[in-house]
Amino acid sequence: MVCWKCKKEIGELTVSRSTECPSCKADLHVCKACKFFSPGNHYDCKETVEDPVADKERSNFCDWFKYGNLSAGDGSSSEKSKADSAKDAFNALFG
Repeated sequence: MVCWKCKKEIGELTVSRSTECPSCKADLHVCKACKFFSPGNHYDCKETVEDPVADKERSNFCDWFKYGNLSAGDGSSSEKSKADSAKDAFNALFG
């Protein structure tokens, strides 16, 4: 398991609402670390959450939370690389 914020290896943890990264002390039960986090979806989530979470980088009470499959050097960069690829394809078509 890797911290969503500092990208350091943190080992396998059971992530509860109060779990923090041992290295940077970032909250781990956050939207940005969740495997259902999807910017652009309703409330930025692939699940059918009823209430929005205002701060995606702070601990929350979401019952859908599952720590994402982040790897060192990855984090949210997979979403970023998809966006970059789409942008590059668009620019290739329209200059």
